[in-house]
Amino acid sequence: MAKDQTRRLNPIVVQEDKDVVAAIATLAPAYAPANAAYSLLNLQAASTTMASAQNTEVQKQGELDTARDTANTNEWTFHNKVLEAKKQVMAQYGSDSDQLQAIGLKKKSEYKKPAPKKKLTP
Repeated sequence: MAKDQTRRLNPIVVQEDKDVVAAIATLAPAYAPANAAYSLLNLQAASTTMASAQNTEVQKQGELDTARDTANTNEWTFHNKVLEAKKQVMAQYGSDSDQLQAIGLKKKSEYKKPAPKKKLTP
């Protein structure tokens, strides 16, 4: 048994395991393991359970991707509306109003005035 069973198996290893079960199926009447947990019937049941879980994973991943895309679209729609609302506040109240400051923007008077450029004298 593997040491770290929390990581996913490489798909090549899973396919090799499926091939082994198919090969054991050809040995069907003669294959009689000492431990019944590894009988052909139990191997095929485990394969079916695995395939079902993989199908569920793919379906849920598709649902997750769709939900993520929907959330992303709605976040951008909301963000763009907020940006436009900020412009509306500036248009309605002016660029040096307290209302502009209330929505998180700086008043025009709070910005530093540009310093005059110093002339280099030789």
